[in-house]
Amino acid sequence: MPASFRLRAATQADGAFLGDMVVEAVNWRQGGALPKHQVITGSEHSRYVAGWKRPGDAGFVAEDDNGEPIGAAWYRMLPRSDPGFGYVGTGVPELIIGVRPIWRAHGVGRALLHRLCDQARTEGYGRLSLSVERGNFATTLYRSEGFAVTQSGMGRDTMVKRLR
Repeated sequence: MPASFRLRAATQADGAFLGDMVVEAVNWRQGGALPKHQVITGSEHSRYVAGWKRPGDAGFVAEDDNGEPIGAAWYRMLPRSDPGFGYVGTGVPELIIGVRPIWRAHGVGRALLHRLCDQARTEGYGRLSLSVERGNFATTLYRSEGFAVTQSGMGRDTMVKRLR
């Protein structure tokens, strides 16, 4: 069983690790299929990390006892002209989360979600959105944390949590 972990604010220097976590999120199935370079360079996923940390970006990194990053959750505001998978409207940041496989189901994702929702609330946001593929076990976590499906797409759902 993995040891304990702690959370810290994500910094500009965490951009490459956030890219790794986008890859983990995309390849959530056992033996995920898309290679890292394809995920990171493809426009549909690079928008989540390109130019990190822009004004309005916020996030947290989970680290193990040795200070190694094991997961991250962050949000960013994406424009209507270049929306993410979970885009619901102007003024609603889209959340992205990824956890290394060995650390899944150990409370890392839930802790990251709590901290990120608190941060969004503090910054005055009323909602957070995300996109999740159907069949992803993380859907159970999102539902238990107050996210609800607001739109269904091709193989994926957009979920929103009200923060106030």
